[in-house]
Amino acid sequence: MSQLETTSILQVQDLNVFYGSFQAVKDVSFDVRAGEIFGLLGPNGAGKTSMLSAVEGLIKPRSGKITVFGYDLKMNPREAKSNMGVQLQANSFQPELTIAEIIQLFGGTYGVELSKDKVQDILREIRLDDSSTKRFGQLSGGQQQRVSLMIASIHNPRMVLLDEPTTGLDPQSRRQLWERIEAIRESGRAVLLTTHSMEEAESVCDRIGIIDHGKIITIDTPESLIEKHRHDPEVIQVSRKGRITLEDVFIALTGKEIRA
Repeated sequence: MSQLETTSILQVQDLNVFYGSFQAVKDVSFDVRAGEIFGLLGPNGAGKTSMLSAVEGLIKPRSGKITVFGYDLKMNPREAKSNMGVQLQANSFQPELTIAEIIQLFGGTYGVELSKDKVQDILREIRLDDSSTKRFGQLSGGQQQRVSLMIASIHNPRMVLLDEPTTGLDPQSRRQLWERIEAIRESGRAVLLTTHSMEEAESVCDRIGIIDHGKIITIDTPESLIEKHRHDPEVIQVSRKGRITLEDVFIALTGKEIRA
């Protein structure tokens, strides 16, 4: 690996998040490297959202340290956040604005100067150049997610956080979004991705961390996790087709019970 590929863009160290007396995140530590897509997987209520909210600076952890591109989120929040781009699962873009207006609005918010030609180049890049006058509310789910991902990375942040970006998309739209996410990785930036899709984690993530009951229980490449656990009795028991998958490993490690 090159020096760029081994540089940690995000470092989370001994993170603890509480809501009153309830501890949602327990001594979580991991890093996300330049040129890497890191997937965070976990059942509902496992602590993913709390951990992600702490990284985004939306909630204050009880203890621990978060650094983004070398900037401590607590000591230098402006610098740390300026190196982040965030795409939430549910967007709040004004549905009455056109796509071009949304791009210009958020470009200005991030201090990015955008001429009409540059806006058109961006629309062409996300394959929406023939829809520039469409209102955001008129777009399909896949088109909305493409716009949302573009907005999250319009200021070229060192790290992009994606919260279940392909939920509810058809296969074609999902594959297009995967290509966009992989392009962010190829540019040398870091991606932190949460997902419930084991297929997505296997297909696009370089490493994954599985979190349950507030703790990271394992971090490895998808391939290595499958190989490491393929002979575990619990994994073999939950396997449905004889071929061990990441989903089999995930269920064996976190349990078969449905979480609220």
